[in-house]
Amino acid sequence: MQQAAGAGVDNLRMARPKSASHDLKREEILDVAAQCFAQLSFPAASMNHIATACGASKARLYHYYESKEAILFDLLDRYTQRLLALIGEAEARAQRKNLSERDALHELVRAFLAEYETSATRHVALVSDTKFLGETQRELILNRQRDVVAAFTRFLKRAYPDRVTPANQTALTMMLFGMINWTFTWLRPGGPMSYAGFADEVVAMLERGLGA
Repeated sequence: MQQAAGAGVDNLRMARPKSASHDLKREEILDVAAQCFAQLSFPAASMNHIATACGASKARLYHYYESKEAILFDLLDRYTQRLLALIGEAEARAQRKNLSERDALHELVRAFLAEYETSATRHVALVSDTKFLGETQRELILNRQRDVVAAFTRFLKRAYPDRVTPANQTALTMMLFGMINWTFTWLRPGGPMSYAGFADEVVAMLERGLGA
């Protein structure tokens, strides 16, 4: 799960809007807000809840964000950009290491699960709270989610060309996401199975199911 901003938003000095420290402060606020949204639900969480959880005044929080809707959009904007970046990184790593198409897909699965381990509350917001965005912002986030799904389909088709067809590619892609997308509901860091261990299980199922 995401760690709360332990340093305390109240103790950090205000920075110029485009400074590195200002962006770091925003990341701290987003971490805390994601926890609030996950624990209370987005409709129930308020700017006062978020400010209190940050250890800051509400006025200080408003210096960074004009509303909880603005916080939600920035959270999902950054998170979906991160997921798209993971795909680009996986493709570059596969080329650099000269990986097979199957190994490239397996690397992508492992990369996403590693991200999910440290971004659970942000992932909860993506799955549960996108619907609360305004129409334009919601469509931007949904389009990025579609891009992620399309990328996984491409990886699957290249990895298992004899098994993935136009007729079943959507079903197989959704089966894969069904295995990895809901780990925040049951897979706990420090539990009997690690995220890395679960990634190995997903890869094994892919190989036994599609690679057989």
